[in-house]
Amino acid sequence: MNESFGPRISEAIRFELDALQADQVRFLSEIVKMPSDNPPGDCTAHAMRTAELLELMGFTVERHQVPEAVVRANGMVSATNLIVRRRFGDGPIVALNAHGDVVPPGEGWARPPYGAEVADGWMYGRGVAVSKSDFATYAFALLALEPIKSFLKGTVELHFTYDEETGGEIGPAYILQEGLSKPDLVIAAGFSYAVVNGHNGCLHLEVQVDGRSAHAAKPLTGVDALQATTAILTRLYEWRGSLAGRVSAVAGIGSPQLTVGLITGGVNTNVVPDKVVFRLDRRFIPEENGSEVEAELNTIIQAAAGEHPQVQVTVRRILLAEPLLPLPGGEALSRTLCRHATQIMGEPVTTQGVPLYTDARHYSSRGIPAILYGAGPHTIEEANAHRADERLSLADLTKATRVIAMTLADLLTTSQSA
Repeated sequence: MNESFGPRISEAIRFELDALQADQVRFLSEIVKMPSDNPPGDCTAHAMRTAELLELMGFTVERHQVPEAVVRANGMVSATNLIVRRRFGDGPIVALNAHGDVVPPGEGWARPPYGAEVADGWMYGRGVAVSKSDFATYAFALLALEPIKSFLKGTVELHFTYDEETGGEIGPAYILQEGLSKPDLVIAAGFSYAVVNGHNGCLHLEVQVDGRSAHAAKPLTGVDALQATTAILTRLYEWRGSLAGRVSAVAGIGSPQLTVGLITGGVNTNVVPDKVVFRLDRRFIPEENGSEVEAELNTIIQAAAGEHPQVQVTVRRILLAEPLLPLPGGEALSRTLCRHATQIMGEPVTTQGVPLYTDARHYSSRGIPAILYGAGPHTIEEANAHRADERLSLADLTKATRVIAMTLADLLTTSQSA
C-alpha cells in the first residue's frame, strides 16, 4: 500500500466499522443462537438462515447444497456451503473461510450455550469463538471495503462451510473439487492473536478386537477380546512416551500426541466380552507423513495382537488430515497480517504453528497459500473452545475485523491509488 494513501485507507475502514459495530454484534448473536451441532451434523437450516442474514446486509449469496449421498457418506445429515463473491476488478482472488458447524455443547455451562449472552464485554455461546465469530469478522471486513472500492483490484470471496468437525471433505475440499472457486490466497478462521502458518496433521483409527463370548463361570471356553485389547492399549501407551523425542521445527507445535478417546465393548457383567472397539487420535507434526504414521501404528497394534492369536484385529481409518505447511507466496500475506495485527492489537503479533488441524489444509494441499487469522483471545484456552462457557471478547472481534479489512485493502490496492 502506498505510504501516503495508507492513513486514508485506515481512517475510512475504521470509520465504516465503527458505524457497523452494533450490526456486527447482532449478526454474530443471531448465528450463535441457532444450533448447528456436528454431530449430528444437520446444518443446512443454519446455512439458510445465515444466507438470509448476509443478503439483508447486501451480499449476493450462492447456496451450494451438498448431495445427500455425499453428506451421509461423510457422517452428516445435511450440509450447504455458502459462497459470497465481491469483485472489485481484475486482480488476485482472496478467499476467507470459516466453518459454522460446532461440537455439541456438553455439560457444565453457567450460561445458556445458545443464548449469545453478553457479560463484561464477552459474548458466550457454543461456536462463538470457533468459528462463527469469523463469519462476522470476514463478512464485516468485506463490508468495510465499500467506501474504498474504487481503489481496489481483485476479488474477495467468503467461503462459509459446515463440516470442519468431520474433516472438511464436503466443505472447502468440495468447493475446490467442484471448481466452485479458484483462489490465489486464503485466510482461514483463527482462534488467537497469532498469525498461524502451519499446523499438525491428524489420524483417527478405529480398532476392533473380535474374540468369542462365553459364560463367566467358564471363561476359558471363550476368547476374551478385552484381555487382548488391554495388551494392545498397554503397548500403545508404552510407545506413546517415545513421541516426546520428536519435536517439530515449526514454533508452537511441539511433539506428536496419541490419545485413545473412545472405547466400547462387552455384552454383560457375566459374559466374556466377544468384541471391543476403540478409537485413537494421533496428532502428527508437519515433518511426519500421514501414511507412514498410519503404517507405524498398524505395526504396533498387530504386534501386540500377536500375543493373543485367537482374536481377530481389524484397523480402520476414520480420518487422515495432513498438516498445514507454509507455501511460497504465503510469506507476504503473513507479514501483512502480522504488521496490521501488531499495530491494531497493540502488542507484537508473529507467525507460529498450532498443534490442531483445520480446514485450511484443503487449500494448501492444492498449492494455495493459506494462513489462519481471525477473532479470538490470546490463546484458544481463554476462549473455552470446545468447552463449557465458550466465549469471545467483543473488543477482539472489532480489532480482528479491522486487521482483516486492512490486510485485504493492502492485497487489493492498486499502484494508482496514490
